[in-house]
Amino acid sequence: MLMFRHAMEADGINPSDACILRHQDNRADPGRNPYQLFLRDRPAFDEYQAVQSFENRSRLKARYWASFVGTPGKGTLFCGLYASHYLGIGDKDLARPHQRNRIDKAGHYDRYELTLQDELRQYIGLMFIDWGEGWRSWIQRNSDKPIVELQRQFHEEQYPGHLAFVSPLSELASIPTTWIEALRSTKGIYLLTCPKTKEQYVGKASGEGGFWGRWQDYIATSHGGNILLKSRDPSDYQVTILETVGSMNEDQLDNLESRWKRKLQSREMGLNAN
Repeated sequence: MLMFRHAMEADGINPSDACILRHQDNRADPGRNPYQLFLRDRPAFDEYQAVQSFENRSRLKARYWASFVGTPGKGTLFCGLYASHYLGIGDKDLARPHQRNRIDKAGHYDRYELTLQDELRQYIGLMFIDWGEGWRSWIQRNSDKPIVELQRQFHEEQYPGHLAFVSPLSELASIPTTWIEALRSTKGIYLLTCPKTKEQYVGKASGEGGFWGRWQDYIATSHGGNILLKSRDPSDYQVTILETVGSMNEDQLDNLESRWKRKLQSREMGLNAN
């Protein structure tokens, strides 16, 4: 099996000189997670990488950083090999590339100089590896990662279809633009499930923003205006679509929502108050 280590060795890079990074940040603003920055704003992605917390200093000490990003479909996409040079503790306030209204305060972060290398450049945006089970361990030294796909040209993952779509609310910011447009243009009935309480909530998306617009309400407020959700601690609800509609009026959509509430007993055993 072809490993990422083999690709490095073929280009003259000693795997022991590199740490392997997988960037995925659920704190990011919509449209600004590492995957989207890599695709649409490479300087902002590089700036995102160059600022790191003190606690990661020893783990990031390496001649090279081999950088990857997590994709919407849980894949791991290669972004480039960087020569890394530690500059020291940052001495000025910096705006965060992934959070428009947040800054990293002077004296509270490490700063790195990262230089994209010619080695492995032919694989940027085209190579996918299997990261393994250690999702939370985003800095690793093990380059024995199987190469699972090499594309001839980059293309975003295809939308799986409305009835196959499942996502935690925190990961909606990372989905491709084409997926967002599909969700924005469709109305219907959806289901929220709470990983903390194991309860569920049936809702309807009837506004101009479709499913996407309705779910943004939950991201912004943690409850979307629902009384029972307000009474619970904020949670990363999983969202999925139960049924889509075409030209139904509001009364018909209300009836459809009620039918799903009866089917799933979300009033008796869930978070629906009416």
